[in-house]
Amino acid sequence: MTLVGPSPKPGDLIEFFRPLYQHWGIYVGDGYVVHLTDQEGFSSFSSAFGATAAVRKDRLDKAACGCKYRVNNKYDKKRSPNPPGKVVQAALEEVGKQMPYSVTSGNCEHFVTNLRYGDCLSDQVDNAIMYSAVGAGALAVFAGIALVTMRNKRQNQ
Repeated sequence: MTLVGPSPKPGDLIEFFRPLYQHWGIYVGDGYVVHLTDQEGFSSFSSAFGATAAVRKDRLDKAACGCKYRVNNKYDKKRSPNPPGKVVQAALEEVGKQMPYSVTSGNCEHFVTNLRYGDCLSDQVDNAIMYSAVGAGALAVFAGIALVTMRNKRQNQ
């Protein structure tokens, strides 16, 4: 486990760098994080297949699972965070609950941003939607070019 940047303070968003995506938690102090995850505490991504996830309180090093992590209160410039004590209390009240899980509307980042800011936010989802739209547009352009090229070839024969 490797912390990148400053040490976390209670109420901070913690971003864990997993292969292909980021996992999120709320630091609640004394070396613990609360996060929306699978039953083993590794990843909320695997919860997508079961459509439910568990809220767990785990040691920060256990939640990191050997991955790098950092404090990332990335929405603080756009939104006013709740007071740290309120964030921690709200997070601890969720521990042990089973929650519906959706990659697009109820993932681990949505969970922690709702606790910190009172609103479910996820750049991962917004970026995935944007990249999907750009990819679909590019695919449509290439398909159009291929169709025009094939049509021209047939007409020239």
